[in-house]
Amino acid sequence: MLDKPNKHNGKLIVFSAPSGSGKTTLVRHLLKQDELNLEFSISAASREPRGKEVDGKDYYFLSFQEFKNKIKADEFLEWEEVYRDNFYGTLKAEVERIWAKGKHVIFDIDVSGGLRIKDKFPEKTLAIFVKPPDLNELIRRLKNRGEETEEKISMRVAKAPAELATARSFDVIIVNDNLDKALKEAETIVGDFLKQ
Repeated sequence: MLDKPNKHNGKLIVFSAPSGSGKTTLVRHLLKQDELNLEFSISAASREPRGKEVDGKDYYFLSFQEFKNKIKADEFLEWEEVYRDNFYGTLKAEVERIWAKGKHVIFDIDVSGGLRIKDKFPEKTLAIFVKPPDLNELIRRLKNRGEETEEKISMRVAKAPAELATARSFDVIIVNDNLDKALKEAETIVGDFLKQ
């Protein structure tokens, strides 16, 4: 069993990838592995909830102005204007909340945010990039979700080449071409990192 983390020895596990790569599936799987002692970092977003999303569970939903005020007050560990006037970020208080519970923090965030966390906490962070087998498979997965308009899918696909180009800046790349293999690989990599 791992030692209980605190703000001095708590670790940060970052998962980043283009939309449709499967990072959320990997993160959800790891959260179910009790021995890893992980808790999900809930991001803040300057948009309205979609579908069945719940404030404080899926995201901390803030108004555009609230988000701007928190940026000015330096309350974010990282933040990004992902799409025009659409901000996402990690509140410092969220990481402190999880560490105070004696858990390690796991993130499911965009590549820019993931690399910013790695820059701020290089020793405490494991940055994992999840790569789709290829762009066609990525498009297929996004369409199969059935959650987004063609326009939104096109925006995500247009962003993918730039995101894929950042892969070499991460500590580890997991190619998600076989889900069972990717899940096992993620478990091993994260488990080994938390034992260090």
